[in-house]
Amino acid sequence: MSIEENRQTRIKNPDLKYKRILLKLSGEALMGNQDFGIDMKFVDQIATEIKTAWQNGAEICLVIGGGNIFRGMSGAAQGMNRSSADYMGMLATVMNALAMANALEELDIPTRVLSAIPMPTVCEPFVGPRARAHLGKGRVVIFAAGTGNPFFTTDTGAALRAAEMGCDALLKATQVDGVYDKDPNKYSDAVKFDQVSFTDVLAKDLKVMDAAAIALARDNDIPIIVYSMTQKEGLMGILKGEGSFTIVNSGNMS
Repeated sequence: MSIEENRQTRIKNPDLKYKRILLKLSGEALMGNQDFGIDMKFVDQIATEIKTAWQNGAEICLVIGGGNIFRGMSGAAQGMNRSSADYMGMLATVMNALAMANALEELDIPTRVLSAIPMPTVCEPFVGPRARAHLGKGRVVIFAAGTGNPFFTTDTGAALRAAEMGCDALLKATQVDGVYDKDPNKYSDAVKFDQVSFTDVLAKDLKVMDAAAIALARDNDIPIIVYSMTQKEGLMGILKGEGSFTIVNSGNMS
């Protein structure tokens, strides 16, 4: 099926609880079972989930970390200048964005990569109105190179882009199905929260995202939904408000 035919078969689904979303993936998510780099089979699985949501009328943008290739903080810890290390990490996110864009285009999903660091040979520069126009035309938009500045994480970049795009929610796909009071992989008595407030996330240091990202989401009233990328309901279930997840918003802890 061609891209144009795909567009014509899209469903305008009124049942979606969240229509325009930003999906935040870690770079490590693209490794699959590898120790480094990009596992294209796993990238294709993620792209297939995105296609299902897209076909059901969701407007989707993505931010992907670069930790599977290079992590700025670790480079700085080994003696590199922090700014240089962070810029290297930003370039790693561009590589991941191009890999994901390729997987989506192979599924005939119209996709655009927009980079905060201009590199017109491989992708478009980030311009807010242009990005919103792409979303409005039914394209999946992948934001690369973080905020374009050192000392900021891709979590912060994701919250920033979600605010700029007017997203209904910021979805963070992880290895666990929500936010816990402690690491559920280490502690059998870890308690999961169905809902937690931005204030409690910061006060209790619950490790959802970094503090700058949480503050941005709070100030712009953008709920953060944390879920497992391996759950059966998948991305489509989350968009309907179904499945297992934790929602971070302005409410109280439950």
